Amino acid sequence: MNKKRIALIGSTGSIGTQALEVIKENPDLFETEVLVANSNADLLIKQALEFNPNAVVIADEKKYVQVKEALQPHDIKVFAGAKAVEQIVEMETIDLVLASVVGYAGLASTINAIKHKKQIALANKETLVVAGELVTKLAFENNVNIYPVDSEHSAIFQCLAGEWENKVEKIYLTASGGPFRGKDRAFLQTVKKEQALKHPNWTMGAKITIDSASLMNKGLEVIEAKWLFNLKPEQIDVIVHPQSIVHSLVQFEDGSLKAQMGLPDMKLPIQYAMAYPQRVKNNFPRFDFLNYPNLTFEKPDLNTFHNLQLAFDAMNKGGNMPCVLNAANEIAVQAFLEDKIGFLQMSDVIEKCLNKIPLIKTPTYGDYVECDKETRTFAVSLLTQRD
Repeated sequence: MNKKRIALIGSTGSIGTQALEVIKENPDLFETEVLVANSNADLLIKQALEFNPNAVVIADEKKYVQVKEALQPHDIKVFAGAKAVEQIVEMETIDLVLASVVGYAGLASTINAIKHKKQIALANKETLVVAGELVTKLAFENNVNIYPVDSEHSAIFQCLAGEWENKVEKIYLTASGGPFRGKDRAFLQTVKKEQALKHPNWTMGAKITIDSASLMNKGLEVIEAKWLFNLKPEQIDVIVHPQSIVHSLVQFEDGSLKAQMGLPDMKLPIQYAMAYPQRVKNNFPRFDFLNYPNLTFEKPDLNTFHNLQLAFDAMNKGGNMPCVLNAANEIAVQAFLEDKIGFLQMSDVIEKCLNKIPLIKTPTYGDYVECDKETRTFAVSLLTQRD
């Protein structure tokens, strides 16, 4: 395996920092070519000094001077601004782009990377949620592979290895159920962000942790899976699995099921995506059946955790509706984190946006951009009305 030069888009986030651990443990296989961060200049500087990339980008232009001065003696190119984030993926020296920026913000750079024929390790599920049809079409046209990094989609990808010619009947995405599994709406009326941020199994960033608590994360993954694996909505199901050991399952047309299992550790799917098609030896902790004598499964409660139902609805309607879902959810989650709305009110905001924004069956990229803006404006107005 030739050494792969990696561009980490979102290097200071949860996925980015774990990806750098994988790179550090495999210096013969991976090299850090580009680091991109939003506003965490201190950590970006620290990472750059350790991994010595060709270039770094800080999206927050106010932090440019700080980063530039810190890295000037080290022959590391420094750029700033949203446009630089989008353009940096064009560098000829990049072999693989790990897209791990949270939310809609990751769409433009991923699309540009695909246009410049860069292979993609995708941790930014919103890219396919918002513009799945456009992105997958571009990837096909440019002969670009998209390797999933989400643990559930990595599991499906691993289960399909060697099975590409066999017809899939159904896939099951597993969900831990989050910190509020089994709770009713009366309980959820009064929960605070501190409770929602305590995930029982995974350590993740704030936004994705809240999404996991509301099951919106699973809803976004359902839409992502549709595009990644070319599935019909009725071929995708969700099952709650509190132990987070079975990461997802594939059912083939003969009824056989394949599952990918392991401890809840994001470094394994990150490494699999970066090293594919090879499996790379590592020292990650190993799963032991004797420590998990009972693996349990149950149906998700779509009434209490209404976000998952809203995601299925948006996927079935298609067009720009998943874009609306994502934009409304990003506004709602931020409002919840800022104590402006309650946990259940996030679903209310999202549902009102889905009912308000007009359906566009075959949106262009410009339509997605406008739809995202329109949805965010309307969602913010709903919060203002509450005030």
